[in-house]
Amino acid sequence: MPRTDARPVADDTTELRLTPELLPRLAEADLLDSPAGWGPAATRAGLFRLEPVRLGRDLDLLTRWMNDPVVDAFWELRGPSAVTAAHLRTLLDGDGRSIPCLGLLDGTPISYWEIYRADLDPLARHYPARPHDTGIHVLLGEAADRGRGLGTTLLRAVADLVLDNRPRCTRVIAEPDIRNTPSVTAFLNSGFRLAAEIDLPEKRAALMLRERALRTLL
Repeated sequence: MPRTDARPVADDTTELRLTPELLPRLAEADLLDSPAGWGPAATRAGLFRLEPVRLGRDLDLLTRWMNDPVVDAFWELRGPSAVTAAHLRTLLDGDGRSIPCLGLLDGTPISYWEIYRADLDPLARHYPARPHDTGIHVLLGEAADRGRGLGTTLLRAVADLVLDNRPRCTRVIAEPDIRNTPSVTAFLNSGFRLAAEIDLPEKRAALMLRERALRTLL
């Protein structure tokens, strides 16, 4: 029987087609509330936003950053691009519980982030996790950007983005190596508190928490 309304018929095969660009966003939506759509955050250093990593576009930059000795001391991903690519693929091809992102400041890539579900991560075996705890890993890519308070600014911005866009999340979690004094200090200065020292398989870590309930106080 012919249609009696005047609305155009959608081409379902076109609307449902999945592309490589769409797949990471679908994965993000279920577990991390789509960091790709969180929008920018105004900071004293400029306009900051998270951009999910695209391997073909970002691999050379991230490989260069991972080969910086300061970064390698804690990330241990020094080597050819295949080393960085293998690490990224475990995240990009996963179930969306960890999303690798570039941090862009006024449009320029300046940092690398991994936003992850701490309550679904092996980390949850080492602390009293709560549903929707959201973890962050971070590095500043360029030596010139370290040691001048920029890490503190960006950590606060990302924690705020998490809390603004993930209403079910009550805490942002981090677990920097306890030996990484600049990182631990940056977390403390950005509103996190040191909850405990914990032994993880690869390091002794400082368990850092930023709690929604104390967000305006710290």
